[in-house]
Amino acid sequence: MKNIIAFAGTNSKTSINKQLAEYAASLVENVETKVLDLNDFELPIYGIDLENEAGIPDNAHKFLNLIKASDGIVLSLAEHNGVYATVFKNLFDWMSRIDGKLWSEKPMLLMATSPGGRGGATVLEIAKGRFQYMGGNIVADFSLPSFGDNFSDGKLINATLKADLDSKIEVFQKAL
Repeated sequence: MKNIIAFAGTNSKTSINKQLAEYAASLVENVETKVLDLNDFELPIYGIDLENEAGIPDNAHKFLNLIKASDGIVLSLAEHNGVYATVFKNLFDWMSRIDGKLWSEKPMLLMATSPGGRGGATVLEIAKGRFQYMGGNIVADFSLPSFGDNFSDGKLINATLKADLDSKIEVFQKAL
């Protein structure tokens, strides 16, 4: 059986992106899913001086090993001021020091959501542009606008958006 990891690019305990990642992963059939929480992988703020003095922290190695051991990745990025959340960028930076192709060409369903009408579209575009150079194999992407209006009781309630996500899940499923 294939195994996938699902996580949100944030450390918010009430993350709407984590809710979306968990929901999307639950739609993938015949896989074992491990939901990751960035709070379980605390890291100091990346800096070359710190790396030279103390090396790369174990939590960066642990997270990267989970990526490498998976067959696919479901990731929903939080958007903070139009870019990645700091906690995600920091993890991303540390892992890139271990392996510049950190996504390891694993099939990825890349998503974002927000309370607003753009649904994290800016951070999604940034990630789509950047991840390809870091071993990213984004097979499908999905933006969920107006989270509070379109997601309730752990699922998408807007039929059009649900159909769109289902089609993206199908593409991701086939890539595994």
